[in-house]
Amino acid sequence: MPGIFVLGTIENGIPSRSTLELLTGAQRLAGGLQEGVSVGLLGPGDAASLYRYGVEAVYRANHPLLKEYQADLYLLALQRIAQTAGARVLLLSGDSLGRDLAARLAFRLKAGIVTDVIEIDIEGSEKMPRFTRPAYGGKAAAVIIPKRFPVVVTLKPRTLDPAAPAGKPKGKEIPVEISLDLAQARTRMVERVQEETTGVKLEDARAVVSGGRGLGGPEGFTLLVQLARVLKGAVGASRAATDAGWVPSSMQVGQTGKTVSPDLYIAVGISGATQHVAGISGAKTIVAINADPEAPIFKVAHLGIVGDYKAILPPLIAKCRELMGS
Repeated sequence: MPGIFVLGTIENGIPSRSTLELLTGAQRLAGGLQEGVSVGLLGPGDAASLYRYGVEAVYRANHPLLKEYQADLYLLALQRIAQTAGARVLLLSGDSLGRDLAARLAFRLKAGIVTDVIEIDIEGSEKMPRFTRPAYGGKAAAVIIPKRFPVVVTLKPRTLDPAAPAGKPKGKEIPVEISLDLAQARTRMVERVQEETTGVKLEDARAVVSGGRGLGGPEGFTLLVQLARVLKGAVGASRAATDAGWVPSSMQVGQTGKTVSPDLYIAVGISGATQHVAGISGAKTIVAINADPEAPIFKVAHLGIVGDYKAILPPLIAKCRELMGS
């Protein structure tokens, strides 16, 4: 029976990026612990697409009430799948769904729990799982080694590379019977409001231009949008900017927002609080533009520009257009 379990999702017929990141961690554990990897699916999806990544078994609970996310119903289904799989380590993405379910799942399974993990490895000759997570607002890292199993783990998105196909596809699908009723749900969905998005998703963008309190108001984001379009990237924001209502909270980057790992991250008017820096640690190149030469963001930036963003961005946008031929 596979000892490493991943809660997966299928999008457009293929495993989602978050699922592939979880499978990277699962493969590391599987190699060190000599355990197999299984995936749990709630609802429909092509299980065969998972076998290419070394998955030995897919446990599926398919029920009409799992079509839309309802925490209580998802928890019941996931508990049933996890008990059937009998895994020692259960990996969930640290997205809104995973954060909603992980602690409750751990309680029901009488399991340990480690959240916001950014690194997964094997410890010493005893080959125990080792999970690294941020501590003290990202100023330090804590290494957690579980003393008993099972253990539920949430992986912070965009901290591991997506898994690559591993060998010849093989595996089996195991249906898990589940009885659900709306009476088991203590909440219900009244209305779904889908925010309109255009262009590249913030989490997937290779270039991100983010603004903070230093912009002075929502009008400053106009220049950021122009630069992001030239770079074929996306616009983000610090928590200060979203809390002020200048932009939607869906644009927030940081420990309590979205984690990004672009090739280029441009921080405009962002002081560089540890919570924000925790969300951009995966960026390959960080450029900081700030009027305050003592801003903490300069300590993590690869390139810093001190000055008024209103004077800096227009010529920067013009030069980028020239270089990119747009």
